Amino acid sequence: MPRPERSFRTEAIILRRQDLGEADRLLTLYTPEFGKLSVVAKGVRKPTGRNTGHVELFARSSMLLARGRELHVVNQADMTESFLPIREDLARAAYASYLIELLDRFTEPDEQNTPLYHLLNDALGWLTDPDHDLRLVARYYELSLLRLVGYQPDLFQCVAGLEPVEPNDQFFSAAEGGIICAEHAEGNPHVLSISLNALKTLRYLQTRDFSVIRVLKLSDGCHIEIERILQHYIAYLLERRLKSVEFIHHVQHQALG
Repeated sequence: MPRPERSFRTEAIILRRQDLGEADRLLTLYTPEFGKLSVVAKGVRKPTGRNTGHVELFARSSMLLARGRELHVVNQADMTESFLPIREDLARAAYASYLIELLDRFTEPDEQNTPLYHLLNDALGWLTDPDHDLRLVARYYELSLLRLVGYQPDLFQCVAGLEPVEPNDQFFSAAEGGIICAEHAEGNPHVLSISLNALKTLRYLQTRDFSVIRVLKLSDGCHIEIERILQHYIAYLLERRLKSVEFIHHVQHQALG
């Protein structure tokens, strides 16, 4: 059986970075071919380091990696997309942190998911556009990610009785993974109510491309309701609430006042 090449090249989006020693950084990458990787970028904290500036948080780079016993090593990095507006704006950075934390929690190291890589890359690009509603980007990303990792919520039939849901207010069950009708929701303290308008909006987000979604103008009430449903479902799946959610809310409160 042939040995793997000692080095390999890949595109990568930088999810996290952590100082290591006096001059190095430990990076967590997401790649199209290899999934999530942990690598060491040597000397990047030195002003004269060869790869300094090419391994910024949220950026996309083309990397040449040398295989290591425990961690791969970055031999070369060339930034291909900086997504600079994200790092220059606190609200965009907060949402980018959320997208990345969500992907990080739903993925394991070395598991390839090329569509998920492209989703993250696209979503970071959407966050840089001043015409895009950041909340809409987040909701579309959540639903798309849930589909790609196998947890797409069922929004078109009652998950308990499997019958099509009637066009009126319904309930959402995180444990069952979708919409549950009033009859089957009766007496269940763990379901959330969901208005017909919010249900229609979630269905639309789930079944359209972002090129169509981006022009939607939702009321604040609808935004709050669909965020509540999806955050409840995600917290149930992960058995935790993500830290970046609180950061987004903190930034929003500061902006209001």
